Amino acid sequence: MADEQQTGPRVATRKVREGLVVSDAMEATVVVAVIERVRHPRYGKTVQRTKRLYVHDGDNSAKVGDRVRVVETRPLSKLKRWRLAEVLERAR
Repeated sequence: MADEQQTGPRVATRKVREGLVVSDAMEATVVVAVIERVRHPRYGKTVQRTKRLYVHDGDNSAKVGDRVRVVETRPLSKLKRWRLAEVLERAR
């Protein structure tokens, strides 16, 4: 038992999501809609569930319609728990 020591601090992997920017009206914040496909527990049909995440975008680079990748982070405000990692595809 004494031989099994952890080397270094334990680091949790952060959640990563991809979604579509639906609002960029706020300063340094965008709202990203993430679509999740899950099977209905009783009927087995695939249903779509949409979550709206408040994402920190420090340099206001994301615009409405962009596909983005977001990463979980510490609480930045009352609603913001995600940070913009990268813009995958620009809106046309």
